[in-house]
Amino acid sequence: MIISLSFVNGFQQVISNKVFSFWGHIRVQQNMDDRVNIAEEYPISKNDSIETYMRSLPQVKSVERYATKSAIIKYHTEIESVLLKGIDSSFNFSRLQPFLQQGTWPVFKDSLYSKDIVISAYTARQLGAQVYDSTDVLFLREDGSKSARRLKICGIYKTSIDEYDKNFALCDIRLIRRLNNWNSNQIGGYEIFLHDYKKIDTVNTIIYSALPQGWYSKTIKDIYPNIFDWLALQDKIKYILVGIMIIVAVVNLITCLLIIVLERTRMTGILKAIGASDWDVQKIFLYNTTFIAIAGIIIGTALGIGICWLQEKTGFIKLDEEAYYMSAAHAQIIWWQVVLVDMCTLAICFATLIIPTLLVRKIKPVKAIQFR
Repeated sequence: MIISLSFVNGFQQVISNKVFSFWGHIRVQQNMDDRVNIAEEYPISKNDSIETYMRSLPQVKSVERYATKSAIIKYHTEIESVLLKGIDSSFNFSRLQPFLQQGTWPVFKDSLYSKDIVISAYTARQLGAQVYDSTDVLFLREDGSKSARRLKICGIYKTSIDEYDKNFALCDIRLIRRLNNWNSNQIGGYEIFLHDYKKIDTVNTIIYSALPQGWYSKTIKDIYPNIFDWLALQDKIKYILVGIMIIVAVVNLITCLLIIVLERTRMTGILKAIGASDWDVQKIFLYNTTFIAIAGIIIGTALGIGICWLQEKTGFIKLDEEAYYMSAAHAQIIWWQVVLVDMCTLAICFATLIIPTLLVRKIKPVKAIQFR
């Protein structure tokens, strides 16, 4: 049970961290009811008072500006469509550092705009491109005109989440402003990062109520519901697995104690014959089996935590990265869960151990002493 809970916890933590690290917990932008969630945004003007208010909320860790632009990357004869995510020098790359496989993040200089671009490993593989290769990036404007920029691939990232790796690349937000003919004060929206993702719905409601007319806020769960529905399903699987293990354990406990009671039938008859009550005999079995149960819980806890620790250090349990969004299983031990599992296991053990000892009441001393 400890291993099952820890592996599901680790799985949910890794996937949710990947989702949050790339897009934040809450997104603020202009209303886009007629567009899909990952389409280009309508421009909004930076609002210092709104930024200050959002940063002042105790649940908010950081607020960052961004903008997106559809593009086609061409390298030799290969092409691949992406959605460029424009960021500025205030962007916190430390969140994405675990996903950077090769190269570096874009360098923002005082020039017109940075010509660095970071693409995913999937896009690089489709193009046959490597780090530091120069590539042509083509853009289509709403009026039907075309433009192109020569950009350098400065880095390659991989999150293993198809919704990101197949769609996004990172560039300088000033490039997107220039392509869209925006002024230096315009952005696509804000990404908000929280200290505790469990408060995402509460904070989203607070922020939405303070936004100017025409702006709206949306949680990342609303933008990528399929991923979070899948993660929620893991909770149900976790409880099903734990329930099955409890049932198996209870059956085994009852069976084992029945065997112990039957093997000690003659001893039970002798104890009753010399004046021991049924409860006195029951307590003998309960004391011994409880000692065995406590020893088993201690050994099982140590073994479960040890396997989880070994998995974190070595990653010996591998996963299909395309199916599970990670190459190796991760185990996150939550100590209150471990304590709860141990306490519930002990309580269930003691409760189920009482059932077989009821056979003691049916044993007759004369027949039991003759039992071979």
